[in-house]
Amino acid sequence: MFDLVIKNARVAQPDGSIVDADLACKNGRIERIDQTISGEAEETIDAHGNLLLPGVIDPQVHFREPGATHKEDLGSGSRAAVRGGVTSFLEMPNCKPATIDQAQLDWKLNRAAETCVANYGFFIGATRDNLRSLNTTHPACGIKIFMGSSTGDLLVDDDKSLDRIFSSGERLIAVHAEDEERINQRTAAILSDPSNSVTHQLHSEIRDPQTALIATQRALGLSKKYGRRLHVLHLSTAIEVEYLRQHKSAQVSCEVIPNHLFLNTDDYARLGARAQMNPPIRSPQNADSLWCGLKDGIIDIIATDHAPHTLEEKSLPYPDSPAGMPGVETSLPLMLTQFKAGKCTLQQVQNWMSIGPAMTYGIPNKGWIGEGFDADLTLVDMDRYHPVRDEEVFSRAGWSPYTGLELTGWPVYTIVGGQVVFESGRIRPGVYGKPLTFSRPGT
Repeated sequence: MFDLVIKNARVAQPDGSIVDADLACKNGRIERIDQTISGEAEETIDAHGNLLLPGVIDPQVHFREPGATHKEDLGSGSRAAVRGGVTSFLEMPNCKPATIDQAQLDWKLNRAAETCVANYGFFIGATRDNLRSLNTTHPACGIKIFMGSSTGDLLVDDDKSLDRIFSSGERLIAVHAEDEERINQRTAAILSDPSNSVTHQLHSEIRDPQTALIATQRALGLSKKYGRRLHVLHLSTAIEVEYLRQHKSAQVSCEVIPNHLFLNTDDYARLGARAQMNPPIRSPQNADSLWCGLKDGIIDIIATDHAPHTLEEKSLPYPDSPAGMPGVETSLPLMLTQFKAGKCTLQQVQNWMSIGPAMTYGIPNKGWIGEGFDADLTLVDMDRYHPVRDEEVFSRAGWSPYTGLELTGWPVYTIVGGQVVFESGRIRPGVYGKPLTFSRPGT
């Protein structure tokens, strides 16, 4: 007997083609894909011709637990994830206390096992003095280095510490690439200038494109010097794309997030602090270069950098307003809307959001629809457009920067480990994700 059979689906293939087929799940995996599947099942879903995709792997989220659970926690963040078709996530270490040793990682793993409805993995955060933990704490998907300050108190920006981390161990290093020295210099100069109106738009001037480029160049130099696997998080500027086009090697990967593809500095007038994030949104012309980088393979994958804050916190005047936006539940509809409009292909969406993250982080058996692969799936309606609404957001933040935007490709069902966890707008109780495993060295 099968655990789950999905009938009458349009099943996406890794090459972007679509086949009409049934799909059967058993023991957490895809057991069979065929034109017609008969036989008993614990549950049968009629897909009604909707599109079946591999579940999204979001490789950068901030679910704020422990320390700031009024904004989000592992449970609420994972519920927002599956609402958006995300079946696995990698969570960042800048919580309170930060995830910088085995004890804190174990706490998160135990908490996630109790509350997360999606599969989960965690980064270990770098400090100036936790080198041993960076290479001995398991399981971790990678080391996170904040080269520029952001939410939380993790910061490693001095040459000696960076050199020591890059030269020791084999674990993937993921960098928040902004130059702290330039941030401090420009903050002092720009905020003290009486001719500047202190608005949230100054955030993009303080953390200008050169701030990102300096840190990206520095990280690539260290990666080359030590032969270290490097991942550049949330690429945001045209100059970084062009630099990577010239200097990126096989041991370097990078990502972009929807906020830098779909928002720009013109949106400060409409969104104010809701558009404030690190690295900041950029002038409009940068998005074209980011799209080109994606299509050319310079940028490997899409993440969200889901980083929720409450509207009360966001209402503070700049620079006291916090940086970050929710995004885990809108990334797939945003990209599928672009696919429907002809901006990208279905193959590219799968490569950027499912197959690519699995390959980048060495997550076995995920990211594809194929017999024997884990049954992490999402069934989406490509014929119906529905607006983003704050009142429908699952994230505890309760808002989205894309409110009012009409999107297609909203999940009807999300399936984790062969079990339905999200169905027609609600979370099904009793289904939980599992810890991800990582096949890369040092994980």
